[in-house]
Amino acid sequence: MSDAALFAGPVLRRLRKRQQLTQAAMAARLQISPSYLNLIERNQRPVTARVVMQLAAEFGFDPREMQEDGSVGGIDGLARRFADERFADLAIDRDEVDELLSSVPQIAAAFARLYDSADPAARHGGDDPLVVSRREIERWRNHFADLDHSAEQLADEIRLSRGDVLGAITERLRYKHQLSVRILPRDVMPDSLRRLDLHARQIQLSELLSPESRVFQLALQIGLIEQRDAIASLVAGAEMYDEAGRELFARHLANYFAAALIMPYSRFLRACDATGYDLSVLQRRFGVSFEQLAHRLTTLQRVGQRGLPFFMARLDRAGQISKRFVGASGAVFLESEAVCPLWQATAAFGRRGELLVQNILVDDAGSGTAQWMTFAKAISGATGNADSLFTVVLGVDASLASDLASARWVASGRDEAMPIGLGCRRCHIVDCSQRAYPPAGRRLSFDRTKRLSVPFEFADSR
Repeated sequence: MSDAALFAGPVLRRLRKRQQLTQAAMAARLQISPSYLNLIERNQRPVTARVVMQLAAEFGFDPREMQEDGSVGGIDGLARRFADERFADLAIDRDEVDELLSSVPQIAAAFARLYDSADPAARHGGDDPLVVSRREIERWRNHFADLDHSAEQLADEIRLSRGDVLGAITERLRYKHQLSVRILPRDVMPDSLRRLDLHARQIQLSELLSPESRVFQLALQIGLIEQRDAIASLVAGAEMYDEAGRELFARHLANYFAAALIMPYSRFLRACDATGYDLSVLQRRFGVSFEQLAHRLTTLQRVGQRGLPFFMARLDRAGQISKRFVGASGAVFLESEAVCPLWQATAAFGRRGELLVQNILVDDAGSGTAQWMTFAKAISGATGNADSLFTVVLGVDASLASDLASARWVASGRDEAMPIGLGCRRCHIVDCSQRAYPPAGRRLSFDRTKRLSVPFEFADSR
């Protein structure tokens, strides 16, 4: 059973109610604390193998029943479906989705089945291989334990902690795989960043790559060679029917291993805790780019050794999200196709290199229940090309951000948060001067005797 399948809170809650047990009584029979059972039922902790065995012994529980919640995808999966613009006027917030899944999980499963059958694209990502791959990544909460452990063992073996990461990785490639590294000029590699030349036994890198990108590309090459079978096994077990989607998933797994090799899990998490997740210090200590660091921070979900649940997104100058990793954060608002101009992620392009920290309150169809602390920085691509410019955004629940080094000077209270929306069509913030379109389901109101400071005025009813 995969890590993702072990998040089965509603299934356990339904079992407990069938047995007419309180949480305290059931926790006693499972030999765990009531508070831990409460976290399991809320899908904030996984069901461990020991708990599964105790369930089977005490209640004759069939572990295969835990797959039922997988069809819904937990709170995040159900919230994605309710985020459909067809439900925008209903203002369904995350708390209500949680209540539905908690109290009547079978009805929630029935809705998910009906929604998916009516809209196959919602289930399988349609013909978009990026969506297909990303949903498989999120099914694992972007944590692949076996790859992480293998990367950590290799990092210890080649002694990456000594500081010369590039030298250690280069030596590994030379002694283990008889591959040398060669840096080639742009006119020789005009369209490639990395090339494997087996005839010459060379890994050829473009001279345009930054130092941290050179290290990453070589770590990636090690992953492609040494973790080939592990990656193939994960791809084979994925619920994907699209070949391009499988290839993208495999590429993500190889990148995952490379990041895990450069930033070994235990050492990286200790550094995060010791520095208060100081982003600039972590970048320098591990010799990585801001984007590489952001990717890694979304993966820290090892059972018994968890980091903060960050999300990560990458935006281009048109406001399109080209990467999004929700991880364990539950940041459903990243599913939106539009970006709010009040989010400082959009302002980072004009303040290149500066870390913009913002406390935001996401207006999820008017509920305003999700509060995040976000960190945005504009970056160039791997080659430093000025025409290749993106903003990378990290975010974490604002309630967890008070001790973060990068946010100490930003007020984290709810009253100080900037309300933002999921794009104008799904945003019900009334007094927004940046609004481009009225929200779906709201009736416009007009008064010819005055000109308001905002583009639209709404009637009270929806």
